[in-house]
Amino acid sequence: MTAAAGVTARSQGVWRAAWARYRRDRVGLVSLGIVALYALLLLAVAAGWVAGSWQDERGVSYARPHLLGPAPDSKGAGGAAAGPGGAAVDLRDIDPLGPRYDEWAARAAQLSSETPLREATLPAGGDRFGRDVLAKAMQGSLVSIQVGVLGAVCATLIGTLLGALGGFFGGRLGDALEWLYNVFTSIPGILLIFAFAAVTGRGIGSVVLILGLTGWTGIYRLVRAEFMKHVVREYLRAAEAIGASAASRMFRHILPNVSHVVLVQLSIHVVGFIKYEVILSYLGLGVSVDQVSWGTMLAEAQSELILGYWWQLATATAFMALFVTAFSLMTDALRDALDPKLRGLE
Repeated sequence: MTAAAGVTARSQGVWRAAWARYRRDRVGLVSLGIVALYALLLLAVAAGWVAGSWQDERGVSYARPHLLGPAPDSKGAGGAAAGPGGAAVDLRDIDPLGPRYDEWAARAAQLSSETPLREATLPAGGDRFGRDVLAKAMQGSLVSIQVGVLGAVCATLIGTLLGALGGFFGGRLGDALEWLYNVFTSIPGILLIFAFAAVTGRGIGSVVLILGLTGWTGIYRLVRAEFMKHVVREYLRAAEAIGASAASRMFRHILPNVSHVVLVQLSIHVVGFIKYEVILSYLGLGVSVDQVSWGTMLAEAQSELILGYWWQLATATAFMALFVTAFSLMTDALRDALDPKLRGLE
């Protein structure tokens, strides 16, 4: 008899087995690391350790990034002009205000010594007020990811709960939920969002509430169909036979088997809600005016592109694209790890 023969064999739990499968996905692990770095960045920004002074005017207007160097100086020598034969003529000799030039120059020198000197370049450039674009992007990450993730979690919770109730119980409760679903889906989504935004006003909490109350319908439809499919299966009948309650059968037996569907919808909604935040902020219905987000940065960059100032658009897009891609790949890997159809292939 081996030493292991006396040990009672215990099967791994659903989540522990899923984590073992997830660790074998290299792309998923890298994506998880990137999302974890964003989480650390958000904590640092929320604590004020990073980008706490994003509103400070550190550089000149539209300061260029460090890699591009300062903008070429197009100003000429303002104190002299070319006279007959090309000889330099001091403007103070012909200007009636010439005697005041020295006084004004001394006063300007005093003011410049009291005012912090603005930088000609910034790490990722500056906006029209001279604010650091990199600090704005970090601060905007906190707002946009909060809106996207919290809004998606709110919509996922509502859709999953209503879909579970409708698919598990059916009957009059299922009919009432179907009627509510048809009411919400009969109205164009963007118009419904604008209607809620006009009522709730601006701010992060309002945007999260708007997206949560309007984005649950797709998750509800999928979860309801999955629960209707699982409720008649043998493993659930066995759980009912041993006395498992309805809540236990819904959330301990069925939900882990449909969690991959919920996670995919959560990922899609995070990406979509960040886009909706961009739209709402661009139209003045998103975050408040004293806050910055990826949406407000992209709205500002639209007019800056006409003048050739592209760095605010590039920085906000890079921050948003990296997070959205990593988050999508992470949830795809987690979906594969939780998919019951893939468990029997090992």
